[in-house]
Amino acid sequence: MRASKRDLEAAEERVEREREAAIARASAALHRPGSTICSHCGEPIDPKRRAALPSARTCIDCALEVNP
Repeated sequence: MRASKRDLEAAEERVEREREAAIARASAALHRPGSTICSHCGEPIDPKRRAALPSARTCIDCALEVNP
């Protein structure tokens, strides 16, 4: 069964809406306040990291372990 042009266009529009929604969620997450304590190890998050990334929820060491 072949997809019609209309089906392909609808699928492309759905993918674009999903992409835009994902970008909006990521942007909102960056603007939420972070934490002063690392959610992984429980140690304080360096104030310099918090200044650079106010939404940080992990210390730099834990962040590097998750995303080397």
